[in-house]
Amino acid sequence: METKEFKTEEIAHILERFVSDKLKESGLRGFVIGLSGGIDSSLSATIAAKAVGADRVFGLIMPYTRSSKTSEKDALEFTAQFGIRIEKIDISPMIDAYFPDLGVIDPVRAGNKMARERMSILFDKAFERKALALGTSNRTEICLGYGTWHGDVACSINPIGMLYKTEVQLLAKYYTIPKSIIDKPPTADLWPGQTDEGELGLEYEKVDRLLKMMIEQNITDRKKLNAAGFDDRFINRTVSLLNGSYFKRHLPEIANIGLKSIPDKILIV
Repeated sequence: METKEFKTEEIAHILERFVSDKLKESGLRGFVIGLSGGIDSSLSATIAAKAVGADRVFGLIMPYTRSSKTSEKDALEFTAQFGIRIEKIDISPMIDAYFPDLGVIDPVRAGNKMARERMSILFDKAFERKALALGTSNRTEICLGYGTWHGDVACSINPIGMLYKTEVQLLAKYYTIPKSIIDKPPTADLWPGQTDEGELGLEYEKVDRLLKMMIEQNITDRKKLNAAGFDDRFINRTVSLLNGSYFKRHLPEIANIGLKSIPDKILIV
Protein backbone atom coordinates (compact mmCIF):
# COMPACT_ATOMS: atom_id res chain seq x y z
CA MET A 1 0.00 0.00 0.00
CA GLU A 2 1.58 3.27 -1.15
CA THR A 3 1.27 6.58 0.65
CA LYS A 4 -0.31 9.47 -1.22
CA GLU A 5 1.98 11.58 -3.38
CA PHE A 6 3.12 14.72 -1.58
CA LYS A 7 1.48 17.59 -3.47
CA THR A 8 3.82 20.43 -2.62
CA GLU A 9 1.86 23.39 -3.98
CA GLU A 10 -1.44 22.15 -2.58
CA ILE A 11 0.09 21.56 0.86
CA ALA A 12 1.69 25.02 0.80
CA HIS A 13 -1.70 26.63 0.15
CA ILE A 14 -3.33 24.61 2.95
CA LEU A 15 -0.66 25.67 5.44
CA GLU A 16 -0.78 29.32 4.41
CA ARG A 17 -4.56 29.33 4.79
CA PHE A 18 -4.25 27.68 8.21
CA VAL A 19 -1.84 30.37 9.41
CA SER A 20 -3.97 33.20 8.02
CA ASP A 21 -7.19 31.81 9.50
CA LYS A 22 -5.69 31.26 12.95
CA LEU A 23 -4.36 34.80 13.09
CA LYS A 24 -7.80 36.18 12.18
CA GLU A 25 -9.44 34.00 14.85
CA SER A 26 -7.01 35.24 17.48
CA GLY A 27 -7.58 38.93 16.79
CA LEU A 28 -3.83 39.52 17.24
CA ARG A 29 -1.41 41.39 15.02
CA GLY A 30 1.05 38.80 13.78
CA PHE A 31 3.56 36.13 14.69
CA VAL A 32 6.77 35.85 16.69
CA ILE A 33 9.14 32.99 15.87
CA GLY A 34 12.52 31.82 17.14
CA LEU A 35 14.93 31.51 14.21
CA SER A 36 17.82 29.09 14.57
CA GLY A 37 19.12 29.22 11.03
CA GLY A 38 17.69 25.73 10.51
CA ILE A 39 15.23 24.45 7.94
CA ASP A 40 12.22 23.99 10.26
CA SER A 41 12.08 27.50 11.70
CA SER A 42 12.90 28.97 8.29
CA LEU A 43 10.00 27.09 6.70
CA SER A 44 7.51 28.06 9.41
CA ALA A 45 8.52 31.71 9.11
CA THR A 46 8.26 31.59 5.32
CA ILE A 47 4.77 30.09 5.41
CA ALA A 48 3.65 32.82 7.81
CA ALA A 49 5.27 35.56 5.72
CA LYS A 50 3.54 34.31 2.57
CA ALA A 51 0.23 33.96 4.42
CA VAL A 52 -0.02 37.30 6.23
CA GLY A 53 2.90 39.37 4.96
CA ALA A 54 6.50 39.56 6.14
CA ASP A 55 5.75 42.78 8.03
CA ARG A 56 3.58 40.75 10.44
CA VAL A 57 6.27 38.16 11.18
CA PHE A 58 8.94 39.00 13.77
CA GLY A 59 11.98 36.78 14.21
CA LEU A 60 14.10 36.28 17.31
CA ILE A 61 17.66 34.99 17.19
CA MET A 62 18.60 33.74 20.66
CA PRO A 63 22.16 32.38 20.71
CA TYR A 64 24.16 31.06 23.63
CA THR A 65 27.92 31.69 23.85
CA ARG A 66 28.80 28.37 22.26
CA SER A 67 26.05 28.47 19.61
CA SER A 68 27.11 28.07 15.99
CA LYS A 69 28.06 31.35 14.31
CA THR A 70 27.23 29.74 10.96
CA SER A 71 23.65 29.11 12.08
CA GLU A 72 23.27 32.74 13.12
CA LYS A 73 24.68 33.86 9.76
CA ASP A 74 22.19 31.59 7.95
CA ALA A 75 19.31 33.05 9.97
CA LEU A 76 20.37 36.59 9.09
CA GLU A 77 20.67 35.78 5.38
CA PHE A 78 17.27 34.07 5.42
CA THR A 79 15.48 37.02 7.05
CA ALA A 80 17.14 39.44 4.63
CA GLN A 81 15.88 37.38 1.67
CA PHE A 82 12.28 37.22 2.92
CA GLY A 83 12.09 40.69 4.48
CA ILE A 84 11.46 39.47 8.03
CA ARG A 85 12.40 41.82 10.88
CA ILE A 86 14.58 40.35 13.62
CA GLU A 87 15.93 40.98 17.08
CA LYS A 88 18.91 39.25 18.65
CA ILE A 89 18.76 38.33 22.34
CA ASP A 90 21.79 36.63 23.87
CA ILE A 91 20.60 34.02 26.40
CA SER A 92 24.11 33.49 27.82
CA PRO A 93 23.59 35.68 30.94
CA MET A 94 20.41 33.78 31.89
CA ILE A 95 21.92 30.34 31.36
CA ASP A 96 25.24 31.17 33.05
CA ALA A 97 23.39 32.59 36.06
CA TYR A 98 21.61 29.25 36.48
CA PHE A 99 24.54 26.99 35.49
CA PRO A 100 27.71 28.74 36.74
CA ASP A 101 29.81 25.82 35.42
CA LEU A 102 28.09 24.55 32.30
CA GLY A 103 31.00 22.22 31.60
CA VAL A 104 29.90 19.78 34.30
CA ILE A 105 26.22 19.75 33.31
CA ASP A 106 24.71 16.96 31.21
CA PRO A 107 24.51 18.48 27.70
CA VAL A 108 20.90 17.34 27.18
CA ARG A 109 19.89 18.92 30.49
CA ALA A 110 21.65 22.14 29.49
CA GLY A 111 19.98 22.02 26.06
CA ASN A 112 16.55 21.61 27.66
CA LYS A 113 17.19 24.65 29.86
CA MET A 114 18.21 26.71 26.84
CA ALA A 115 15.13 25.60 24.88
CA ARG A 116 12.82 26.61 27.75
CA GLU A 117 14.65 29.90 28.20
CA ARG A 118 14.16 30.69 24.53
CA MET A 119 10.48 29.78 24.61
CA SER A 120 9.96 31.90 27.72
CA ILE A 121 11.44 34.87 25.86
CA LEU A 122 9.42 34.05 22.74
CA PHE A 123 6.10 34.07 24.59
CA ASP A 124 7.04 37.28 26.40
CA LYS A 125 7.83 38.96 23.08
CA ALA A 126 4.57 37.59 21.67
CA PHE A 127 2.69 39.23 24.55
CA GLU A 128 4.58 42.50 24.04
CA ARG A 129 3.81 42.54 20.31
CA LYS A 130 0.24 41.18 20.64
CA ALA A 131 1.25 38.21 18.51
CA LEU A 132 1.07 34.42 18.38
CA ALA A 133 4.14 32.26 19.00
CA LEU A 134 4.78 30.23 15.86
CA GLY A 135 5.84 26.58 16.26
CA THR A 136 8.66 24.88 14.38
CA SER A 137 8.47 21.15 15.25
CA ASN A 138 7.98 18.76 12.34
CA ARG A 139 6.05 15.44 12.44
CA THR A 140 9.18 13.28 12.59
CA GLU A 141 10.44 15.14 15.67
CA ILE A 142 6.99 15.00 17.28
CA CYS A 143 6.77 11.24 16.65
CA LEU A 144 10.22 10.58 18.11
CA GLY A 145 9.90 13.02 21.02
CA TYR A 146 12.85 15.00 19.71
CA GLY A 147 12.06 18.28 21.36
CA THR A 148 11.89 19.85 24.81
CA TRP A 149 8.52 19.63 26.50
CA HIS A 150 7.39 23.21 27.29
CA GLY A 151 10.46 24.33 25.36
CA ASP A 152 10.75 24.30 21.57
CA VAL A 153 7.67 22.04 21.45
CA ALA A 154 5.54 24.81 22.98
CA CYS A 155 3.81 27.31 20.69
CA SER A 156 0.50 29.00 19.89
CA ILE A 157 0.08 27.25 16.52
CA ASN A 158 2.31 24.98 14.45
CA PRO A 159 2.04 25.05 10.64
CA ILE A 160 4.57 22.26 9.98
CA GLY A 161 3.63 19.71 12.66
CA MET A 162 2.14 17.31 10.08
CA LEU A 163 5.12 17.45 7.74
CA TYR A 164 7.70 14.71 8.00
CA LYS A 165 11.29 15.93 7.89
CA THR A 166 11.76 14.85 4.28
CA GLU A 167 8.57 16.76 3.37
CA VAL A 168 9.90 19.85 5.15
CA GLN A 169 12.85 19.67 2.76
CA LEU A 170 10.53 19.42 -0.26
CA LEU A 171 8.49 22.43 0.87
CA ALA A 172 11.64 24.43 1.66
CA LYS A 173 12.78 23.94 -1.93
CA TYR A 174 9.33 25.01 -3.18
CA TYR A 175 9.66 28.29 -1.24
CA THR A 176 13.29 28.76 -2.41
CA ILE A 177 14.68 28.85 1.12
CA PRO A 178 18.49 29.29 0.85
CA LYS A 179 20.30 26.13 -0.22
CA SER A 180 22.81 26.58 2.62
CA ILE A 181 19.95 26.01 5.09
CA ILE A 182 18.36 23.11 3.20
CA ASP A 183 21.60 21.18 2.66
CA LYS A 184 23.30 21.47 6.04
CA PRO A 185 22.94 18.59 8.56
CA PRO A 186 19.96 19.28 10.88
CA THR A 187 21.08 20.21 14.38
CA ALA A 188 19.52 21.50 17.59
CA ASP A 189 22.92 23.15 18.24
CA LEU A 190 23.00 21.73 21.77
CA TRP A 191 26.78 21.42 21.73
CA PRO A 192 29.57 21.87 19.15
CA GLY A 193 29.33 19.24 16.43
CA GLN A 194 25.94 17.92 17.57
CA THR A 195 23.55 16.69 14.86
CA ASP A 196 19.95 15.51 15.13
CA GLU A 197 20.57 12.23 13.31
CA GLY A 198 23.66 11.51 15.39
CA GLU A 199 21.82 12.05 18.66
CA LEU A 200 18.74 10.11 17.56
CA GLY A 201 20.77 7.28 16.06
CA LEU A 202 18.39 7.33 13.07
CA GLU A 203 18.59 8.75 9.54
CA TYR A 204 15.66 11.04 8.71
CA GLU A 205 15.03 9.64 5.23
CA LYS A 206 14.88 6.07 6.51
CA VAL A 207 12.93 6.74 9.70
CA ASP A 208 10.36 8.78 7.77
CA ARG A 209 9.66 5.76 5.57
CA LEU A 210 9.25 3.56 8.64
CA LEU A 211 7.00 6.03 10.45
CA LYS A 212 4.81 6.42 7.39
CA MET A 213 4.39 2.66 7.15
CA MET A 214 3.51 2.28 10.82
CA ILE A 215 1.34 5.40 11.25
CA GLU A 216 -0.10 6.36 7.87
CA GLN A 217 -0.48 2.80 6.51
CA ASN A 218 -1.03 1.05 9.87
CA ILE A 219 1.59 -1.62 9.12
CA THR A 220 3.02 -2.93 12.39
CA ASP A 221 3.78 -6.53 11.42
CA ARG A 222 7.51 -6.96 12.06
CA LYS A 223 8.00 -9.35 9.13
CA LYS A 224 6.45 -6.85 6.72
CA LEU A 225 8.66 -4.07 8.11
CA ASN A 226 11.73 -6.32 7.81
CA ALA A 227 10.77 -7.11 4.21
CA ALA A 228 10.60 -3.35 3.52
CA GLY A 229 14.26 -3.04 4.50
CA PHE A 230 14.14 -2.20 8.22
CA ASP A 231 16.17 -4.36 10.60
CA ASP A 232 15.01 -5.13 14.13
CA ARG A 233 17.44 -2.67 15.75
CA PHE A 234 16.11 0.22 13.66
CA ILE A 235 12.48 -0.75 14.28
CA ASN A 236 13.02 -1.18 18.02
CA ARG A 237 14.87 2.12 18.35
CA THR A 238 12.13 4.02 16.48
CA VAL A 239 9.26 2.41 18.39
CA SER A 240 11.05 2.93 21.71
CA LEU A 241 11.43 6.66 21.05
CA LEU A 242 7.83 7.00 19.87
CA ASN A 243 6.31 5.09 22.78
CA GLY A 244 8.56 6.66 25.40
CA SER A 245 7.71 10.22 24.38
CA TYR A 246 3.92 9.87 24.15
CA PHE A 247 3.44 12.40 26.98
CA LYS A 248 5.03 15.14 24.88
CA ARG A 249 2.14 14.86 22.44
CA HIS A 250 -0.46 15.69 25.11
CA LEU A 251 -1.21 18.27 27.75
CA PRO A 252 -0.22 17.19 31.30
CA GLU A 253 -2.52 14.49 32.63
CA ILE A 254 -5.19 15.50 35.13
CA ALA A 255 -6.47 13.05 37.75
CA ASN A 256 -9.92 11.85 36.76
CA ILE A 257 -12.56 12.00 39.51
CA GLY A 258 -15.50 11.53 37.19
CA LEU A 259 -16.31 15.07 36.03
CA LYS A 260 -17.06 15.94 32.44
CA SER A 261 -14.35 17.21 30.13
CA ILE A 262 -14.18 21.00 29.96
CA PRO A 263 -15.66 22.08 26.59
CA ASP A 264 -13.67 24.29 24.25
CA LYS A 265 -16.48 26.86 24.30
CA ILE A 266 -19.86 27.38 25.97
CA LEU A 267 -22.64 29.08 24.08
CA ILE A 268 -25.48 30.55 26.13
CA VAL A 269 -28.82 30.34 24.29
